[in-house]
Amino acid sequence: MNAHEYGRLSRRRLLQAASLGVLAGTRAAYAQEFPTRPVKLIVPQPPGGAADRLARIFVQALEARWKQSVVVENKPGGGVVIGTLATARAAPDGHTFALLGSSLSINAAQRKDLPYDTARDLGPIARIGYFTIVLVAPADFGASNVRELIAMARKNPGALSFASNGIGTSAQLAGEMLNHMAGIQLQHVPYNGAAKMYTDMIGKQIPLGFSVASSAESFIRSGQLKVLGVTSKERSPLYPQWPAISETLPGFEAVNWAGFAAPAGVPRAVTARLADDILAVLATADVAKAMADMGIEVRPQGPDEFQAFIQSEMRRFSEITKPLNKPST
Repeated sequence: MNAHEYGRLSRRRLLQAASLGVLAGTRAAYAQEFPTRPVKLIVPQPPGGAADRLARIFVQALEARWKQSVVVENKPGGGVVIGTLATARAAPDGHTFALLGSSLSINAAQRKDLPYDTARDLGPIARIGYFTIVLVAPADFGASNVRELIAMARKNPGALSFASNGIGTSAQLAGEMLNHMAGIQLQHVPYNGAAKMYTDMIGKQIPLGFSVASSAESFIRSGQLKVLGVTSKERSPLYPQWPAISETLPGFEAVNWAGFAAPAGVPRAVTARLADDILAVLATADVAKAMADMGIEVRPQGPDEFQAFIQSEMRRFSEITKPLNKPST
């Protein structure tokens, strides 16, 4: 390469570097100004449910920080696929994002018909915490803990069943993980919501159920149901009196997480601004108390950690659900 060519290449590289610097500066400035108009928060669940109530807690606090309106748009249906697809197809400028949960990674592990690619089309922003899930049974059920339940199930393969609030939920996955790790055969009975499940458990029509703790708490306090274990890796700080299933089955963890994600392609500086503001809201006393009242354990993660967590959940759930996805013969 002669001196003239080298000089021309150097000038080109300088111009490219300058352009990149201007672009980075523009993105940083945009992040400082964000949001520049009203923001949409998609909730792929119906109004009035736990996810909707959680979203509105953050909406109120983010509006105060941003001095912009944040509008909740409920898009239920399809096992959260409708709302997730709407998020993936939104403009990648940070003004549309979504409150998502464990069904995101469960769907990715179980379903081959998704109209989006979970890893490619969504950009994680921040995880905020877990809903505590409990394994409950009627008060007079013959096992008082997970060790006794496993022994009972091994003596009577296929004779016991567990309820959940639906196929593809974190509650179902908790039961399938128990089967997988303990080598037992509890039969899954899906319900359309938790109310009928509790009625049938108290009426001795079904012996076991996985449920969000805050939903089951009144039945537990009244003595109609008892807790055999929680599904988090360790005892929940919200309910330290209940043992973790992992104390009997090391490594057991099946959590119903909650977090925020946006369409893929949102500038990194804007994603960082969203994450910083969401985690700052999460750290306030009022929001922490509201989450505790809902039975949500605060477990924050930023964008990179959250992305790695979702990918690890997808891999783990894929292993657990392989037997469920095999065609019957």
